[in-house]
Amino acid sequence: MFTMKSTVSAIVFGLVILFGGQAFAAEDAGHNKDYRTFYQGGKIAYGQIGDSYTADLVLYLAGNQFMVMEELVQDFLAKHKSIKSVYVETIPPGQIFKGQILKQGMINDQKTAMNPDVFASVNLGHLKKLKAKGMMDRYKIYTHNKLELMIAKGNPKGIKGAKDLARTDLVKSLPNPLTEGIFKFYGSAMLKDLGIHKQVTDGANCRGCWAKKGETWFTKRHHRETPDRIEKGTADVGIVWTTEIIEAKKHGRAIDGVAIPAPLNKGGVVGYAIGVLKAGRNQSNGMHYVGYLRTKAAQGIYGKYGFVSATDKETAYKPIP
Repeated sequence: MFTMKSTVSAIVFGLVILFGGQAFAAEDAGHNKDYRTFYQGGKIAYGQIGDSYTADLVLYLAGNQFMVMEELVQDFLAKHKSIKSVYVETIPPGQIFKGQILKQGMINDQKTAMNPDVFASVNLGHLKKLKAKGMMDRYKIYTHNKLELMIAKGNPKGIKGAKDLARTDLVKSLPNPLTEGIFKFYGSAMLKDLGIHKQVTDGANCRGCWAKKGETWFTKRHHRETPDRIEKGTADVGIVWTTEIIEAKKHGRAIDGVAIPAPLNKGGVVGYAIGVLKAGRNQSNGMHYVGYLRTKAAQGIYGKYGFVSATDKETAYKPIP
């Protein structure tokens, strides 16, 4: 049985772990960067899970905005000097909702707080369920995104659009339907709209697994895994957010994007919803953060990374329906 320590060692030395006949590096996509603590003065610490219990502000956020957080949180801290530390987690919202808020979660063999100050998802349904449990009352939509296909640089497989996901000669890297809202709520709907959902997924419902042997892989946490798999040649195409392609290309990664036209790209219905939890230790700081997202500065930062700004009406804090 592999421990976290042995897994990290495998990363350092570039080793591949063999499990169940399939090769994969458990953390080779840099997942530990999804747990960050930001401090006044610009310091950033990684993987300090215990900070979820002690930081002045604790944010559990839908993972696909990971690229925005450094600039955004540092700008927020510059405007709120009394807040000395912000712990930010950016992983799939379904994983947060089910495995960290509704029950005790473990990250890197450490317990993580069940009462973040702020929770954000790509689907309002998660917040509605929190309301039903008496855990959250109000919300706002603060930004938007849309689906796009990620492919290898130069498009060697000649992928033209979403219909090509049905091609049997392509290996697909898709977000898993259990914890990744991008697929559970939007990618799967797109495949159903195209009439190819069963053909592509074979009806599988799992994570970190082959949905269709040799053709469709469901990731564990796609926003870091899919570009990694494409660059390594273990996948040809993946469903991601447009912002993830922008971010990967910004860093010179060997990928390209194929746009998906509306309404298939779900840009008209994807809204990031956020609210302050009643059980949070720092509800006042949480309200400061949620309020900050409405500012021109925050909206501008999201815009720099390819997100689509929310309207003034959407960013007004209001009761969860």
